[in-house]
Amino acid sequence: MNQLDQLKQFTTVVADTGNFKQLAQFAPRDATTNPSLILKAVQQPDYAPLLAETVAAYKDWPHEEIVDQVLVRFGLEILKIVPGRVSTEVDARLSFDCAATVARAHRIIALYDAAGIGPERVLIKIASTWEGIQAARVLEHEGIHCNLTLLFSLCQAVACGEAGVRLISPFVGRIHDWYKKSAGSSWDEAANAGPNDPGARSVAEIYTYYKKFGIDTEVMGASFRNLGQIRALAGCDLLTISPELLAALQSSDAPLARTLDPAAAQAAPIHAMTYNEASWRSALNEDAMATEKLAEGIRAFAADAARLDQLIQGM
Repeated sequence: MNQLDQLKQFTTVVADTGNFKQLAQFAPRDATTNPSLILKAVQQPDYAPLLAETVAAYKDWPHEEIVDQVLVRFGLEILKIVPGRVSTEVDARLSFDCAATVARAHRIIALYDAAGIGPERVLIKIASTWEGIQAARVLEHEGIHCNLTLLFSLCQAVACGEAGVRLISPFVGRIHDWYKKSAGSSWDEAANAGPNDPGARSVAEIYTYYKKFGIDTEVMGASFRNLGQIRALAGCDLLTISPELLAALQSSDAPLARTLDPAAAQAAPIHAMTYNEASWRSALNEDAMATEKLAEGIRAFAADAARLDQLIQGM
C-alpha cells in the first residue's frame, strides 16, 4: 500500500482544502475549510462561476448572509464528494464574541438544513479563544458539533474537552514555524524533525492527555509543513492534510508505522487539569508561542474574510 492507504488504517484522513475538485482522488472521509482556503479557491477560474452564481442569487440579501451562502455552497459541493463531515468556519472577527459566534453558527446550520444536510454532517469551526470555547459549549449542548481551530496549547485543549467539544484542530506547522523563528541561527532542522518536531510533540501531548483521561473530543492534527510531521502523528484520531501532501503520501510506498496509541497514552504519568476563565487566561499568557500564534491566526483569517467581503461587494 502507499503511505496514504497505510495511514488510513489507523487515522481518519481529512482533506484541508476549498478546492473540492481535487478531493475524489484522495478519498478522504471529511474535509475542512477556512476563510483563506475559500478566498484562494474563489479566485481560481474553476470556482469563479460558483461564486458569481451564488452572489447573483442572493444579491438583495444582507452582506453577511451572502458570505454565509458562499461558505455553505462550498460546503455542499464538498459533501457531494466526502462521505463524512465538512467544517465551515464562523467569521474570525467574531472570535471574542460568544453570543455573535453562536448566532452565526445557528445561521450556518440553518442554511445547511435548508439544503437537506443535517447537523451530523457539519462541524462549526471556531477559534479557540475563551469566548469561542464557551460558544462551542452552548452549541454542543444544542446538538451542533464544533471544530475548535487555532489551537496551540494544552490549556486550550483541556478547556475544549471540559466544554464537550466534538473535535479540536491543534496546529503543527505554525508551532514549528514559531520555534524555528525564535531559535534563529541555532535551529537544528534534523534535531527538530519527526517526533521531535515541536508541533508534533504538542499534538502528541494533547492526544495523550485525552486518551489518559477518557475525553471523547476528537484530536485532528492540522497545519502540516512536511511529511515527517504527518508520519510522527500516525495514529492520531484524524489528520487534516493539504492536497499537495496527500499526493506526496499517495506517491510513496515506504512503510509507515503507527506512532500514537491509546494504550500507551493511558499509561502516561500525567495529572488531570481544570480551568476557570482566570486560570485559563493566565496559562495561555504564560505560553508565548500559543498567545502569539492564536492572535496572529485570528488576524490572518479576519484579513482574508475582509478580502472575501470586498470581492463579493465588488460583484
